[in-house]
Amino acid sequence: MGELIVESIEPYGLNINNIKKNKPMFSKIGVVGAGKDGRAIINLTASAGMEVVFMEDTQEQIDIVMEKLSKNLDYKIENWGLTQSEKRGIINRIMPTLEYENFKGCDLVIESTRYSESGRRNLLLRKNIFKKLENILEPTAIIATNSSTVIISELATDLEYKERCMSIYFPVVHPDARILELVNGMYTSEEVYSKMEIFAKLIGYIPHKVSESNGNVSLRIFTSMLNEACQILMERVTSFKNIEETFSIIYGQRFGVFRTADIVGIERIVTTMESMFNDFGDPKYKPNPLLWKLYRSQQLGVRTGKGFYLYDENGNVIGENKSLF
Repeated sequence: MGELIVESIEPYGLNINNIKKNKPMFSKIGVVGAGKDGRAIINLTASAGMEVVFMEDTQEQIDIVMEKLSKNLDYKIENWGLTQSEKRGIINRIMPTLEYENFKGCDLVIESTRYSESGRRNLLLRKNIFKKLENILEPTAIIATNSSTVIISELATDLEYKERCMSIYFPVVHPDARILELVNGMYTSEEVYSKMEIFAKLIGYIPHKVSESNGNVSLRIFTSMLNEACQILMERVTSFKNIEETFSIIYGQRFGVFRTADIVGIERIVTTMESMFNDFGDPKYKPNPLLWKLYRSQQLGVRTGKGFYLYDENGNVIGENKSLF
């Protein structure tokens, strides 16, 4: 019998190590929490061709999330923005899970836990999520939080690889609001920031570098305008409709300032403004009495069916909330 010839398979591209080396930088993304913001991130990343693993607490929540994602894609199909085959491709790239173990192999995991009814998110829960992710992920994987307030340095402080943590914020008021605020914490490395710039561009967003500052840039600008709009309305300087048209027509916005507030969520706006007021001590960030009136009566915008406007079960405007003025 002749000598057995053993030939390396590496030149043929079958070696697993070669496959790992050639893997795209953001081929697999994780999302912890699939509320409104989490679903938007899942939709964006899966539509950009990335595999997405998202985690929820129960199978019932997973079923609800998948149904809502499917309906969102159906809406795009109805408006000629997507085909049925493209929808199937997107859905096939989304994998729900109940276990942290399934985040193994992710290049980036984004914590996007739900806001409570009061508009706040549990800090201890989020720190625990970061610790669990660090135990699962490779040291080179990025851990991010989707947040509009200063939080990332505090979330990262107990981790071994603090430099891989950063904060991102999607101002997801409408599909064309394609700016992604990238917030470096005290520990975030420049390499991680550079990678996240690439991530933003891969999903079709413009990356904006932001230093840690409560409210980032988008909410600091918006809340100041909203407060002034509320004050103008309270003083009866002009009508509700005129204020909305001033914001949308003169300044070229898709929605009026009050409609935008309803979409973002009154509870999130009020708690963010209170947090900014505590940080900066500037009265311009203190929520206007109209905002407190809505917040305390749980008229929180689109989500609750009543805010500055009244909404049907599909989130369509059916009229102004006359009880405010």
